[in-house]
Amino acid sequence: MDDAVQIKKEMIMKSIRKKIVWPIIAAPAVYLALIWNKLPETIALHFDLKGDPDRFGNKNEIWVFVGVLMIVNILVYLLLINIHRFDPKKQAIDNKERMGKIAFAVVIFLSAITCLLLYSSWVGSIKFSVGIIFSATGLLFAVIGNYLPNLKPNYFAGLRLPWTLENADNWKKTHLLAGKLWFAGGILIAVTCLFLSTVPAIIVFFAVMLVITVIPCVYSYRLFKDQKMVS
Repeated sequence: MDDAVQIKKEMIMKSIRKKIVWPIIAAPAVYLALIWNKLPETIALHFDLKGDPDRFGNKNEIWVFVGVLMIVNILVYLLLINIHRFDPKKQAIDNKERMGKIAFAVVIFLSAITCLLLYSSWVGSIKFSVGIIFSATGLLFAVIGNYLPNLKPNYFAGLRLPWTLENADNWKKTHLLAGKLWFAGGILIAVTCLFLSTVPAIIVFFAVMLVITVIPCVYSYRLFKDQKMVS
């Protein structure tokens, strides 16, 4: 009974995601249309790392910016939900639901960042500083980390190292560790970067990214060497 209830919940959530994903992708264009008449003819189009504008231009250029990001968002979403179709690994189909959830998280992230940049162009500065972008990225890493342990071997997503692709046990153990590190590291980035100034936020972001990437790779290689010695 519990399994049936869980399956039903998953189906409902999947249906909801499919219904709202396209409105979320379109959200930046809708937001721009709503604030269009309030925008001055000359607006900030680019910002430095401190959040100050360093390039201005005609507000019509913003439509190109939004259009490009929306196209990127659509392409990334379609790629992630269909990636199992191109993967020669037999277990790739098992990743379909997980990749769908990751794709949905990526869509939310890209649309939210686009809306933030539109707001920043409107007010003339990134009021929340670059730290909020790092924080949002950290949350995205945490979401991805939550799904990494259950990701089946494939050639497109996850830690696609020679030894993880050759050995299912190595893949499983490596992604179990990576999932924990990505989740914890993502939360750490999200919390700390939100309150740090630009330079410390950059240092924390890349330092944590280095740690959560290198440790699983080293761990995976050591597993490979140990398994090779045993065999």
